[in-house]
Amino acid sequence: MKKYNWGILGTGWIAHEMGEALNAVNGEIYAVCDINLESAQAYADEFGVKKAYGSADEMIADENVDIVYIATPHSMHHKFLLQSVKAGKHVFCEKSITVNSRQLEECVKIAKEKNLVICDGMTLLHMPLYKKLKQKIADGAIGEVKMVQVNFGSCKEYDVTNRFFSKELAGGALLDIGVYATTFARFFMKSKPDVVLTTANYFETGVDETSGIILKNPDGEMAVMALTMRAKQPKRGVVAGEKGFIEIYDYPRASKATITYTEDGHTEIIEEGKTEEALQYEVRDMQEYVQNQSGDANLQIVSDVMETLTTIRNQWGMVYPFE
Repeated sequence: MKKYNWGILGTGWIAHEMGEALNAVNGEIYAVCDINLESAQAYADEFGVKKAYGSADEMIADENVDIVYIATPHSMHHKFLLQSVKAGKHVFCEKSITVNSRQLEECVKIAKEKNLVICDGMTLLHMPLYKKLKQKIADGAIGEVKMVQVNFGSCKEYDVTNRFFSKELAGGALLDIGVYATTFARFFMKSKPDVVLTTANYFETGVDETSGIILKNPDGEMAVMALTMRAKQPKRGVVAGEKGFIEIYDYPRASKATITYTEDGHTEIIEEGKTEEALQYEVRDMQEYVQNQSGDANLQIVSDVMETLTTIRNQWGMVYPFE
């Protein structure tokens, strides 16, 4: 596979995971930037990065950067995504890729005009297990899909100053963990949901703390999602069809699933990929998309998910101060 010059924007924990993945797959990292140049230089020293910048403007302007990886809080994603595509860079952006569908549509329009790739750092879209399960469903293993059930509960420590609870930083369960659940649901549904029913409880800062969401698409498939930031739930996803159901635990980076067949109750274990290599699969897919000018199917799912998340927030009447 061809090597690319990646520029890392942000030096937090996920950028460190990506640094390991990039060195494993791409063999090197070209540039890194942080608002604190010392942090950028420390990252560069740790991962053998060629160039360290003290601002995003400098790194994005570097003509040698092929792909910008955005690892900032998601309130800043749109700004840097838009700036990057305008500068002619391919972009791999952490979830949630933007905070609303309008922002994403603006960036996608420019990217398509410039033949650039935009990709979302949603691990489950890149895990080999999901590609295998999609094929099993296409082959009729569980019959027609009727229902998807998916949970995500993360018990964040009570701290009104934490970014997870900050409206100014687009906090709340929906964009932090709900994007995983919504992507899981959309991945296994034939088409984008056109019916959304939802209710939520709110944290004292005004962000969504707990929510229940029901989705239905024109094909009659339904999804039920349960999200919370203040109570632990198993990361469990179920895809139920007429002939059986698929059950996946720890689904964001899953490498194992169980299919239970309705007629006689027997089970089949499906294993594919390695959880610990989740970000390596992301890097490989992104570089393949850039090399082959592909990835439209991935981006369509990402766009559908963002439109669904925006519809949910609109029903709640929840607007972030910077929108």
